[in-house]
Amino acid sequence: MFSAMDRIGRVHPFAKGMGLAAPQIAIGRAAAVVHPPEPAAPPIVLLNPRITDRSLDEDEQYEGCLSYFDVRGLVPRPLRITVETTTLEGQTVTTVYERGLARLIHHEIDHLDGLLYTARMKAGVAPIPVAEYRQTGRAWTYDQ
Repeated sequence: MFSAMDRIGRVHPFAKGMGLAAPQIAIGRAAAVVHPPEPAAPPIVLLNPRITDRSLDEDEQYEGCLSYFDVRGLVPRPLRITVETTTLEGQTVTTVYERGLARLIHHEIDHLDGLLYTARMKAGVAPIPVAEYRQTGRAWTYDQ
């Protein structure tokens, strides 16, 4: 998965971070890797992840996906999620993710549950072409 992410990252920069779920590259495992947007941040490995809690507060931001590379869609997501996952050593850990990182993690867990971001978009809202997004999209920002 790291190798695939490295190859993809060389073709296209992902300023808001990037994730890859095992099923996206035909690996039948409940695993995902997320590279946070901060260059020095280590990748987050998710093994058998499960969202155990989510905030009622949410926002709607544009998301992209390797499964729909040429479009972006407005997706509502909680601003905070709590995720239980297994470490490489077999320990169960619980982590709280917030804002943009919560969005990235939630997006990848959706893949493991068989969902694409388009399933989370509001009814009647369609994805937009990347060219249109580049003119109107913005970095994930949040009012405090």
